[in-house]
Amino acid sequence: MSNSVKTDDVIFNFFKQICDEKDDQKCVELGNSWIKAMETNLANMEANLDEKDKIKHKEDIQNNRNHLDGLKGKSSAEWKEYATKCMIEIMDNKV
Repeated sequence: MSNSVKTDDVIFNFFKQICDEKDDQKCVELGNSWIKAMETNLANMEANLDEKDKIKHKEDIQNNRNHLDGLKGKSSAEWKEYATKCMIEIMDNKV
């Protein structure tokens, strides 16, 4: 049995934290920290692509940026709804 932490478990627990947060402002701050982390990850991934792959994945990268931009400005209730959907998706795709 592996003791390694699975990425899906970390993400699931982060979204659970958003759903469980009672303070609306802290909930929004958690959501905004998710956006910032994902923007950083996206920038790092893009920086590691060679030019050919940047061109190949340009549309996917832009779609991810657009998705993150669409999350900006969400209320606490909207973040909880989004987090719940993400948690369900993670559970539906567990092997």
